[in-house]
Amino acid sequence: VQVVESGGGLVQAGGSLRLSCTASGNIFSTMGWYRQAPGKQRELVATITSSGSTNYADPVKGRFTISRENAKNTMYLQMNSLKPEDTAVYYCNAKTSGSASYSYWGQGTQLTVSS
Repeated sequence: VQVVESGGGLVQAGGSLRLSCTASGNIFSTMGWYRQAPGKQRELVATITSSGSTNYADPVKGRFTISRENAKNTMYLQMNSLKPEDTAVYYCNAKTSGSASYSYWGQGTQLTVSS
């Protein structure tokens, strides 16, 4: 299994950016984005199931949109109205289907939002 994120970078506050994550090597049920800022624990950003049900953390509701293309095992995170507090390493997570579910993480991609 391989999970690869892309799309991070440096953006000014109020700007937009889109992250992508491609997972290969299995069939994945729930996929999600998590982030970890310096000195803080990793936290949930948003998740999406294979049927398209989504869940967002309160700090990003109304600003971020998660989506996925099941045929490509690819997930996206469209981030608008970015704030300096969104600065973090963003990680993709992919969980396999079935009674024995496994969770896989990408290597992370850095987002820096300047004020």
